Amino acid sequence: MLDIVQVGLAPDYVPYLAGWDLQREVHAAVRAGERPDTLLLLEHEPVYTAGKRTQPEDRPVDGTPVIEVDRGGRITWHGPGQLIGYPIVRLGDPSDVVGHVRRLERALITALDEIGVAGTQVEGRSGVWIEREGASPAKIAAIGVRVAGGVTMHGFAVNCDNSLEGFGGIVPCGISDAGVTTVTDVLDERVSPADILDPISAEMTAAFAKEVAA
Repeated sequence: MLDIVQVGLAPDYVPYLAGWDLQREVHAAVRAGERPDTLLLLEHEPVYTAGKRTQPEDRPVDGTPVIEVDRGGRITWHGPGQLIGYPIVRLGDPSDVVGHVRRLERALITALDEIGVAGTQVEGRSGVWIEREGASPAKIAAIGVRVAGGVTMHGFAVNCDNSLEGFGGIVPCGISDAGVTTVTDVLDERVSPADILDPISAEMTAAFAKEVAA
């Protein structure tokens, strides 16, 4: 069973550090067997976070503060209009981190397909991508995770109706030869994080039910 918790959506944005504290609290409880696998869904206040592989050239050149985090991956932006999902789930033994990332990608692709967005995986790159005629693919959902004690932390961010200005001052996820897009841009109509809660919740529940069954 996956317990889905809506922590805070517009206008009740969640400060990043408060969300990180909640993640650690839930992670400890899942690891101790005191609560079931849990998916936290929320929107953050604007923030840059830098994963363990972030390079100096990825960072903002204007001195904007960056929060150092313990997930994989490089630097990214979070903020209003972006649906954040933190699946805090127990993996099998041994932990298959790559398999966990691929499972998140497939669930997001299926959920986005339900609303008319054709996402895809790109070999060698995490996240969900949109193919563009005459241009390189654009990322619509980013993924960065950490596993401790066999239980996952961090997760995914789906660009719904957020501004892309926050990505302009960095090299998002360390990828300089690809763009970033949103559900709103792809569909040419406003789609908020609240609008995709149901398909995201359903597909994540199905994805982790299969993991338990396996």
